[in-house]
Amino acid sequence: MATDDTAMERKSVTEESELPSRLRDLLMDLPDAAVPITYQQAAEALGLTPPGTIQRVALALEALMHEDVAAGRPLIAALVVSRRGDLPRQGFFELAVALGRFPATPARHEAAYRQELERLMAER
Repeated sequence: MATDDTAMERKSVTEESELPSRLRDLLMDLPDAAVPITYQQAAEALGLTPPGTIQRVALALEALMHEDVAAGRPLIAALVVSRRGDLPRQGFFELAVALGRFPATPARHEAAYRQELERLMAER
C-alpha cells in the first residue's frame, strides 16, 4: 500500500511541475479572439479537478511570469483574467511589480497591464 501511495505522490508532483509548461502551451495555442480567458477556464482546459484548481493555475502563472521576465518576453500570464472583470487577480500585479515589470504605483497598474497585453499580442 505504501508503494502505491508513493507512486501516486510522485505522479502528482510530476503533474504539478509540468503544469506551467502545459499552461504556456494552452495559452500560446489559443486563437487571438479567444483571449483573455479566466482562471476557471484555464483550470478546466488543463483538466484540473478540485480542490485548489484556481490556486494551482495562479502558481503556474507565477512560474511563467518568472520565466518570461528572465527571458525578456512579455508576460503570457496577462492572458488570464478574473471572472469579475477584464484584469488579472491582484497577485499578478504584485508579482509584476516585484519582478520590476510594472510600476509600484497601483494607479498605474491597469495601464501597464494594457501595454503588456498589447506587447504580448503583437509578439504571440
